[in-house]
Amino acid sequence: MADAAGSRVPSRPLLVVMLGLATAIGPLSTDMYLPALPAMADDLGVGPGAMQQSITWCLLGLAVGQLIGGALSDRWGRRRPIVIGLAAYAVLTILIAPVSSMPLLIALRFVEGLAGGAGVAIARAVVRDLYAGTDAARVFSRLALIFGLAPILGPGLGSLVLRATSWRGVFVVLGGLAVLVTVLLAAKLPETLPSSRRMGGGLAATVRSAGPIVRDRVFMGYAVAQALAFSALFGYLANGTFVLQDGYGLSPTAFGLLFGLNAVGITAFSQANARLLGRTTPRRLLLVALTGLGVAGVVALASALLGNLPGLCAGLLLLTCSFGMTQPNSFALALDRHPDRAGTASSVLGPLAPLLAALLAPLATLGRPGTGVPMALLILGCAVGSLVCVFALTGDSTWSATAGRRQQSR
Repeated sequence: MADAAGSRVPSRPLLVVMLGLATAIGPLSTDMYLPALPAMADDLGVGPGAMQQSITWCLLGLAVGQLIGGALSDRWGRRRPIVIGLAAYAVLTILIAPVSSMPLLIALRFVEGLAGGAGVAIARAVVRDLYAGTDAARVFSRLALIFGLAPILGPGLGSLVLRATSWRGVFVVLGGLAVLVTVLLAAKLPETLPSSRRMGGGLAATVRSAGPIVRDRVFMGYAVAQALAFSALFGYLANGTFVLQDGYGLSPTAFGLLFGLNAVGITAFSQANARLLGRTTPRRLLLVALTGLGVAGVVALASALLGNLPGLCAGLLLLTCSFGMTQPNSFALALDRHPDRAGTASSVLGPLAPLLAALLAPLATLGRPGTGVPMALLILGCAVGSLVCVFALTGDSTWSATAGRRQQSR
């Protein structure tokens, strides 16, 4: 298959692996070093609150990096910015390993996030360059196999590294992984945005092009819905260990098994989503997934109120399974609205999730967090909010009825 620029596009499995690893940089950046936070705090002589800032600033960097990188790729093309961004991310991540002061760590984490965020946004734009409609949703389902597993498997991978080395080794390994992804993209990814489709007029025109996208009610409906769904998942990932281990006495081994089961759930449902797209539309599958998210919130809340650990675990498993179907369809539906500005659209779409998650996740620590009730309320609230966004802002079925025909005509 040839892209719009006339270059040979690699096979879909290889493309999915390359772009999936580029998008996984985001969750790996925040989750892989979570097991090392206590050791880092002791080594740098700071408290837990200061270490939490290193996560927050990295998330902010990822958000701003997506805003900048995606928009600039509409002007300069996809290949050069994504390779430069990931190469810079690799260098900055490795430079974090020898730091000995908290201010320098936070500064490097922010800049590291900036560089990595560009790769995340541009990877989504590459998919939209090559695919549309249902076909794009299928590819995003395959990407979700990697992106969805990263926040769940990241802490486990970090724990394995800690067994062999110190927290500094975690950043060396993460930087080494980024080097491999950069080399793979430089060798195999062609330019997917030809010069004839690039935006002219300088940086001011690039910034102005985001205006119509932000004002697009349907686009923003899908964008905010996926950000709320991610916030529900992040609320669980950020607080699950305190609730299940500290609050309910779940052993570390059992907690690890539960996370492994979550990974299986995300994997199975994201791949089932790709198969179901041949029978129904991305919009309908998104609504089913968001409804599942709401049911997960209800089950988790009822179980937390009753102090029922098995029920709580079941609700959290349903949460992760539903998320496996949420992101591929919401990405495809949103980006299909602006095919000529896929990079800018991706730069608007991507940052919403980490920014909203960073703002909402602390709500799960209010009241009596050990019971899991605040966490379950956060999950349920995000689920209800995502459904409201889809129904209130994207309330027509035109896209779902015509997407298949439009894809066939391409």
